[in-house]
Amino acid sequence: MIEVSGLTKSYDDFQALKGVSFTVNRGEIVGFLGPNGAGKTTTMKILTCYMPQTKGTVTIDGQDVNADALAVRARMGYLPESTPLYTDMLVYDYLHHVATVRGVPKDKVKARIKAACEMCGIVDRIGQSIGTLSKGYKQRVGLAQALIHDPDILILDEPTSGLDPNQIVEIRNLIKRLGENRTIILSTHNLPEVMATCTRLLIINKGEIVADGTAQELEQRQAEFERLQVLVRGVDPELAATVFRELPGVKRCEVAPSTEAGVAAIEIEAPRGGDLRAQVFKKAVERHWELLGLTRVQLDLEGLFRKLTREV
Repeated sequence: MIEVSGLTKSYDDFQALKGVSFTVNRGEIVGFLGPNGAGKTTTMKILTCYMPQTKGTVTIDGQDVNADALAVRARMGYLPESTPLYTDMLVYDYLHHVATVRGVPKDKVKARIKAACEMCGIVDRIGQSIGTLSKGYKQRVGLAQALIHDPDILILDEPTSGLDPNQIVEIRNLIKRLGENRTIILSTHNLPEVMATCTRLLIINKGEIVADGTAQELEQRQAEFERLQVLVRGVDPELAATVFRELPGVKRCEVAPSTEAGVAAIEIEAPRGGDLRAQVFKKAVERHWELLGLTRVQLDLEGLFRKLTREV
């Protein structure tokens, strides 16, 4: 349904996107992941015809986002990171305005407003001023405006940004319901959000796609390596990392965040099949370090994300 091929975007000498290519099939909920500045929002803006690319192509069911921009926009609902709301308008008036701009036939406007409000759970707020709504309800109004013309595709850029935990859960559940009969691309750097809502992941870093697949598939592809977490007390973390880095078979060794004062946390990565724990233990004894922890760590989505966005 969505085909992106060789997408590049340059701002003077800075290249924000470097040959990005991917496809999204009908009915998928795809999480578009990446650290800040990775190129997520730039990609979203190109997909939704808000910004032209420098090179490459984007087609929606064969329609080019440049040559057929109006047709593409008609099939797509977009919720930008900063929800575009007129806070001095009533919810109904705002949605009526958006429906008119979107070209919804006059005899169907009321029905579309009702349907969008029901889907987003804002029927009881329809006569309220947008400026008086909570952040969560404003986000729901933003989703309603993206749905007002009944699009096949939803592009959501950081839809839970700034929400409290309860509001986040509500919006996640809403997105899952909307994804039952729509294609959704969810741009975020929130890993729990992706795990809770998405069927597939795209990870972008420094303008390039570095991973594409389900969480399970991506973890399996990285399974040739294993990680150890080492906790030692009474030693400088950088010194400990330097010493462990010299052990045979170590592919990567870095200081990790520590939750205990005076305790160095070291993360070691080595090819799967070997077992570095005995060597790490022996080295700690030789150095007279107090070894508090030596644990094999499964490469979960957070670890995979850190690994992919650090190495490229």
